[in-house]
Amino acid sequence: MPRINLLPWREELRQKRKKDFLVGLVGAVLFGGLMVYGAKMTVQSWISSQNARNSILKAEIAELDKQIEEISGLEAQKNRLLARMEIIDQLQRSRPEAVHLFDELVETLPEGVHLTEVKQSNRRIEIKGRAQSSTRVSSLMRNIDDSEWLRDPGLDVVQTVNSGNAQFTIFAQQVSMLEMTEEDAQ
Repeated sequence: MPRINLLPWREELRQKRKKDFLVGLVGAVLFGGLMVYGAKMTVQSWISSQNARNSILKAEIAELDKQIEEISGLEAQKNRLLARMEIIDQLQRSRPEAVHLFDELVETLPEGVHLTEVKQSNRRIEIKGRAQSSTRVSSLMRNIDDSEWLRDPGLDVVQTVNSGNAQFTIFAQQVSMLEMTEEDAQ
């Protein structure tokens, strides 16, 4: 028996196309969703790996900061040690100066002059003493002027004092001491 199609064939074709379109649409949406999800996962992976690199860099920077502080501390310690070495070297160079100073004082001291105090501040020396007369003090000043190591005598105080039947002169003067060279120290 012949078959009769009562449904219009166009309606069936339209339904089939609609179904194919919906399947394609759902497939495209699913494919698009998978692509977006894949892209999101890729970007998150990139972000997490960059954050890991950043944390490694931060740790390295912190370590370098500690090393910089340590180096600064070592440089400060080095500078302190160099300053100490310079002071020690200066003291070593000035050791013979005291010997030369006392030798010069003995050589420049005329007969009848007695020193009661010798005080040194840097290159300046304060000398106090007493003499039999003011002429002896003048002689001491001339001897200091002619000295190798002592210069610029300056008289601060000259006072004549009577003590019983004796008379003497009390004096105080300032003298500059020349700095020794390497050749003088040896």
